[in-house]
Amino acid sequence: MTDSLRERAPAPAAEPLPADALYRSCPLEPLGFDSTAELEPLAFELGQERALEALDFGLAVDGHGFNIFLAGSTGSGRRELLQGLLERQRAARAEAPEDWCYVNNFDDPGKPLALRLPPGRGRQLRSAMAEAVEELLTILPATFQGDEYQTRVQELGEHFQERESEAFQALAEKASEQGVAMLKTPSGYTLAPLKDGEVLAPAAFEKLPEAERKATLEAIDRLKEELKSVVRQLPGWKKESLDRFRELNSDFCRQAVAPVFERLRADYRDLPAVLAWLATVEAAAMEEAESFTQQREDSAIPDNLHQRVREFPQYSINVLIDHADSDGPPVVHEDNPTFANLLGRAEQVAKMGTLVTDFTMVKAGALHRANGGYLVLEAEKVLSSPFAWTALKRTLRAREIRIQSLDQAFSFATTVQLEPEPIPLAVKVILLGDYLTWFLLQEYDPEFATLFKITADMAPDVARSQDSTRLFARLLATVQRRDGLLPIERDGVARCVELAARLTGDGGRLDLHQGRLGKLLAEADFLARRAGAEAVRAEHVSAAVAAADRRLGQWQERAREQILRERTLVATDGDAVGQVNGLAVHALGEYRFGLPTRITATARLGSGKVLDIEREVDLGGKVHSKAVLIISALLANRWARERPLPLAATLVFEQSYGGIEGDSASVAELAALVSAIAEVPLRQDLAVTGSLNQHGAVQPIGGINEKIEGFFDLCAARGLSGSQGVVMPAANRDHLMLADRVRAAVDDGRFHVYAVASVDEALALLTGVAGGALDAAMDERIDALLARARYYARNSPGEQDDD
Repeated sequence: MTDSLRERAPAPAAEPLPADALYRSCPLEPLGFDSTAELEPLAFELGQERALEALDFGLAVDGHGFNIFLAGSTGSGRRELLQGLLERQRAARAEAPEDWCYVNNFDDPGKPLALRLPPGRGRQLRSAMAEAVEELLTILPATFQGDEYQTRVQELGEHFQERESEAFQALAEKASEQGVAMLKTPSGYTLAPLKDGEVLAPAAFEKLPEAERKATLEAIDRLKEELKSVVRQLPGWKKESLDRFRELNSDFCRQAVAPVFERLRADYRDLPAVLAWLATVEAAAMEEAESFTQQREDSAIPDNLHQRVREFPQYSINVLIDHADSDGPPVVHEDNPTFANLLGRAEQVAKMGTLVTDFTMVKAGALHRANGGYLVLEAEKVLSSPFAWTALKRTLRAREIRIQSLDQAFSFATTVQLEPEPIPLAVKVILLGDYLTWFLLQEYDPEFATLFKITADMAPDVARSQDSTRLFARLLATVQRRDGLLPIERDGVARCVELAARLTGDGGRLDLHQGRLGKLLAEADFLARRAGAEAVRAEHVSAAVAAADRRLGQWQERAREQILRERTLVATDGDAVGQVNGLAVHALGEYRFGLPTRITATARLGSGKVLDIEREVDLGGKVHSKAVLIISALLANRWARERPLPLAATLVFEQSYGGIEGDSASVAELAALVSAIAEVPLRQDLAVTGSLNQHGAVQPIGGINEKIEGFFDLCAARGLSGSQGVVMPAANRDHLMLADRVRAAVDDGRFHVYAVASVDEALALLTGVAGGALDAAMDERIDALLARARYYARNSPGEQDDD
């Protein structure tokens, strides 16, 4: 390389940006108010027109599967936006959904029946049944202890007793006429010889004449058969007696029970399912009438009568869902969407060492409570709860809620379980989740798209204009009032607007994240109150930001200290060949900061390959590897279009021990390669950032503010020389929202920010060499390497040297 190239050329074509181009401030006058106390609230709808359209459509469509996934990060205001919209939808649909009750299935108690009733009538039915049981506990004992019943029972008893007595009396008289006595013993009836009205002892009977004894014995044998015949009729008479008693009991029970249930039926004639169940209840009550008649000494006391009602749970009503006090469709937010909390459960109690359950222990789940309305769930919580996602999909697909335990649902049950009748489902489910969750469900769950056909996408930011700025001020007023904070003065609002633009990484947009906004205002409010202020001003907002940076900035300061102590090598003055300062952004949660990093390149004779050392050791990501390939293509296209590129080059981020990803260092890497090839030194008082395409155009990158501030802070710590600065893409000019300290240094001429549109502008700044001279140096160096390569090719072993 010639000495003339080593001398600095005249000032490069790219001029440093003025200080007022580094920040888009928010003027105070157009705001048109003194503080947020004057502003009307805003319903969290700023910038969410697209999401609102999707939500409106999804909530209005009643077709199967038109459930909604509301995509947005936590704290984006998605829940507040949805809540406001649901309240309007609820007001438009004033009718409350039906009540649902579980009742005893008298035919199969293990399968409780579900009853649908108009709103509020489930509670009425429960009270009516309790009153009916209480009435039965009073009327049935009175009926069966009444004179009429007792008389009829006595008559029946006497009738069958007389019948039996007459039969035996007639046989006894007949036996007496034939000289035989019929005697009743503890073991039954027996026959014995009779003489002159006295029963003969065996000895006396033996003294009778033979003919008389024979006649008597024959008579006894005949009478025994007749006695057996009478005795054989006794069970039939007993059965007939019991049947007559049952008929009597049934008649009296019907007379007592029928009016009770007739009154019940009169109240529910419009509900056939309830009437059908009441018929089974009436039949069961008549069959179990005896249990109602078992008196206790304290049963006459009213409180104890109410207590006795609880002893008949089979006649009670389990009001699963009660909408008596509802004035519209339910809106349910389930914060813990487990399997049981979604579908409901049948609880169990321990009795005598055994777990038992019945229909009264069936509890509603979130799907029951939201039936006929809206159910709001967080997707991540549903997916992380075992079996909950599968159960939710199965329920939505079947359009019915089937209460099962996990054992039943997955065929693990080894004990008898309740199987309540499924309840028809008509609910709109809204899942709240982030974009990654939505993408993964779309990609890996084929049922997701059929069950959640509507996606509403929350916008993270909004274009910055006078109108949106005024609306943003109203949004600040809404958050301020919601959280009980001090009013915000106009300059404080302007500062918040500027910070919202900074958070987006774009001076032309405003961040809409409600979580970050609420946190900022709460911290500024605290500082204002501590200072005794009556309103939040710009100084309080700035102090809150500074305090947050202070709390989170330890690792940034430690990394900068490593550079200052030269444990991490980064130069901020002088020049060097094949060495350039790149810029990287580091993130600790939401806290982001920039740091410079040294990028070096080497070049030697070779086959034209650029070796990415980061990639070779698996520290470089795919995007970075792509960027290196683009740089290789740009090198070949620019300086070796019609000739081979006879060199081998290497690129590396020095002292980098973690992964390298992204293409924002492309300009810096190309500059390092050009410097190494042409042996032209690069300025170390400049840092550079920017992406490249194959034609040398510099493309925008992210984190521009953090990158510039990171290099500035290092230079300031070492002492600003007046020549230091950052080379950035011209396409990032609208994104600049630099800190006051940087703008002040730029305004004083102690620091510079250059915006370039092409790699030639960047190289001119970094090398101080005009474009044509740099091309000449590159051509000279490549030609020299090519000549050397040809020489070695001619003189390699086995080849004849032409010289």
